[in-house]
Amino acid sequence: MADNYLEKKMEEHKALPDRKSFKAAKKSRAEGALPLDSLLLRNRSCRGYDSNYIVSKEELLKIVEVNTKIASARNQQVLRFRLVYGTEAKEVTKAIKLGGALPELNLPLPGTEPNAYIIICTQEPKGKWVDIDLGISAQSMLLKAVDLGLNGICIAAFNKEKICALVNSGRQMEPLLILAIGKSIERFQLLPIGQEDEHNYFRKNGVHFVPKVRIEDLLIWTNQK
Repeated sequence: MADNYLEKKMEEHKALPDRKSFKAAKKSRAEGALPLDSLLLRNRSCRGYDSNYIVSKEELLKIVEVNTKIASARNQQVLRFRLVYGTEAKEVTKAIKLGGALPELNLPLPGTEPNAYIIICTQEPKGKWVDIDLGISAQSMLLKAVDLGLNGICIAAFNKEKICALVNSGRQMEPLLILAIGKSIERFQLLPIGQEDEHNYFRKNGVHFVPKVRIEDLLIWTNQK
């Protein structure tokens, strides 16, 4: 009976949240970490960066490290990450396209290009499980970038052949998405819209306007009261 009791209590103890995690969260709040709403508002898709700020390998590692803590479909953790920084970043810049809704601007403008990237890859066949992980991972990493005082953007328009050559050194990795990371020089403003209004982003007087559908139009209403 005693052995069973001790085993039960030990299992209950193991099931408790890690005390270190509580302490880290408490310390983070005390040090003025940004609340989620603030992170979300600052997490805008940035297409122009401060060329004087050079993103370090250490910063990229901190951003990718969130993948050791976030959810994963069936917990298979099928994504892998290629860090690109320093002089190598220029090769990625040549292989990407930004600002698809603003082709007349030819973004990024000269002197505002990103100088660091994270290439998200997988060896798994494409499917809904990979797609689920990709969305969770990309958003989490961009939020971490904002937490570090940086910004980023998801890039799906890239030259796959060139990026594959950069990623694959004896490995059969498929690049899925590229995150550009840097210090934003852009100004943003969210614009509330209805579901039938124009969704494309636009620029006016140096401000990048981002239309966002209002909460009342996001909800599916039934006969609920």
